[in-house]
Amino acid sequence: MTDRYCGFIVTLDRETRKDDADATIKAIGQIKGVISVKPVESRIEIHIAREQVKRELCDRMLEILK
Repeated sequence: MTDRYCGFIVTLDRETRKDDADATIKAIGQIKGVISVKPVESRIEIHIAREQVKRELCDRMLEILK
């Protein structure tokens, strides 16, 4: 027996304005088997988490270079 999937999460490489993302949303919706595409709005928590990860990576890289 093989695993079955009921959906996928697609992550964009950067935050995108709604009007710029419309073509991407439509394209994903045209993939065979896709019945729904719901964008996730960016929130301040996402920005904070991203900045924390950047800081942690920079600190680690600095330690390696030392």
